[in-house]
Amino acid sequence: MLREGQVRIPSGCAISGFINKKGVRVSGTDIINSIAIMKERGNGLGGGFAAYGIYPDRKDWYAFHLFFDDIKAKEDTEHFLNQNFEILESEVIPTRKVSSIQNAPIVWRYFVKPLEKRLRDTEKTEEDFVVDSVMFINSQIDGAYVFSSGKNMGAFKGVGYPEDIGEFFRIDEYKAYIWTAHSRFPTNTPGWWGGAHPFTLLDWSIVHNGEISSYGTNYRYLEMFGYKCTLRTDTEVMAYLFDLLLRRHRLPVEIATKALAAPFWSVIDRQSEQEREKLRAIRAVYQSCLVNGPFSIILGFSNGILALNDRIKLRPLVAAQKGDFVYVASEESAIREICKDPEKVWMPKGGEAVYVTLDEGVIV
Repeated sequence: MLREGQVRIPSGCAISGFINKKGVRVSGTDIINSIAIMKERGNGLGGGFAAYGIYPDRKDWYAFHLFFDDIKAKEDTEHFLNQNFEILESEVIPTRKVSSIQNAPIVWRYFVKPLEKRLRDTEKTEEDFVVDSVMFINSQIDGAYVFSSGKNMGAFKGVGYPEDIGEFFRIDEYKAYIWTAHSRFPTNTPGWWGGAHPFTLLDWSIVHNGEISSYGTNYRYLEMFGYKCTLRTDTEVMAYLFDLLLRRHRLPVEIATKALAAPFWSVIDRQSEQEREKLRAIRAVYQSCLVNGPFSIILGFSNGILALNDRIKLRPLVAAQKGDFVYVASEESAIREICKDPEKVWMPKGGEAVYVTLDEGVIV
């Protein structure tokens, strides 16, 4: 008889996250406890966290978190950074020894700003310059991977159960007003340090439960805009799609979510004439951004979080609210583990976003 761990469980993975709408920063202890309660949804091949507000004294600098396979990769990356960025600080990311965490790469962070001369030479915006630099390091420097590149935020991830990754990266010592977490059960891609969640770009971070069958279409579309998908996992496209739609194309969140989790044509045909034409236009213009396959995701960014299911809700997602805190997770138990008596609990419908921003409350 097959036992747990001997079979593929495509519905695995767990996600959890919360925001304090007033921007009050809290320890990472709660997010570790929340994701750990869903341990059976992972298998120790990946765990990670994203945290916002953790570098207040360096909030105007980009925090590059990197994995290096060896010293040469680190030296090559530093040569590139010195040519293109002012470096405020270069330091090892503090870690603890954890018996279950094995074969960790070199983990390092740099606080940087693009050199004004390089911005003038390239005629790019600061954010586009940072994105291009991340893409260059990840695709051209062998053994180097930028896994976090935003301001006043950071991702921490690796191979292991999330509670062990949290202990390894000393997550309990950081304070943030937004926390997200992921426990991975790799379905179609390898379990390795760069392939763990979250996936980030600038201040966008994605944790994802599910699998993306439209990955080929999505990444070919993204390559047209200069993005390079190098981390060998389907979820990577999600972070880049949000960057493209929200930052570069400046779409409202409502439009972006309808592009990624577009209603079926049969649903569109039942809408009012004005709504029908709008939804048809979104699907026509952004057809290559449609994400097919089961998914539930939490998008973190500097001003809030967005949680979204696929359009027929093939993966679970629960939301709750109490006071200034809003929670989203794969299971209600993960919320009640850190919020014993929420004022409101609900299950968003398929394709229906939970969008929460600082000081603005909840929009469903």
